[in-house]
Amino acid sequence: ANIGDRSAVRELDAGLVKEALERIANDVADTIERMRTSPEPLPVVAVGGGSVLLPDELPGAGDLHRPEHFAVANAIGAAIAQVGGEVDRVYAIEPGRRDAVVDEARQEAVDRAVAAGADPSAVRVVDFDEVPLPYLPGNATRIRCKAVGDLRLEARP
Repeated sequence: ANIGDRSAVRELDAGLVKEALERIANDVADTIERMRTSPEPLPVVAVGGGSVLLPDELPGAGDLHRPEHFAVANAIGAAIAQVGGEVDRVYAIEPGRRDAVVDEARQEAVDRAVAAGADPSAVRVVDFDEVPLPYLPGNATRIRCKAVGDLRLEARP
């Protein structure tokens, strides 16, 4: 790959560089081998800054794809990532209070997502699970709730 300032690494021993690149390729090939579920070669999509260090062919891999902007794909993924908040707790639910407890758990998950950096206008509950625990007293119920939202990119007020 032709990236960066080559003069910054001019002093490095060419044999050492070759050995390092071979080691990287072998480590990635070993990982690919562990991921395979059949003898067929796996297609590989190489993204992120380190992907420029990979050769065009890897043992055990099928086609090696480098999509447009592959070198910064991890940064793009981080920039468009969603931020989440989760509640996983056992509640003692008094008769007639189930809806209030569920609303409380949902709101806490949303609040946690916002505190983690989600845009409050884009947060939504994406997963909710309620499991009664009959072996515990007090109408115990495990509630797990997850909320996610787009990363807030502007500065907070």
